[in-house]
Amino acid sequence: MQPAKTETIKLSSKGQIVIPKAIREQLHWDAGMELTVIPTSEGSCSSPNRKKVSIGWRIYAGCSSMRGPPIPDDVLFAPVDYSADWEESEKRSR
Repeated sequence: MQPAKTETIKLSSKGQIVIPKAIREQLHWDAGMELTVIPTSEGSCSSPNRKKVSIGWRIYAGCSSMRGPPIPDDVLFAPVDYSADWEESEKRSR
């Protein structure tokens, strides 16, 4: 994509701006599109919000089946002891 010609815009008293038509066309930004504005140290950056895609319930269909005997709650919800891994990690970071 070619860089757009520099444009000057004004902030209205209501905090609104108009993005020039040439820039909207170059970026394929249509009326009603939602944008995310990210403050930066040099100003701001805008990007279109990506639409969330609904994947539906079918993706989870295989998650509820389990093979084998049921796992007792006390085993399933038992605390996990990470101390050995933590100590090994601490040794590596020194």
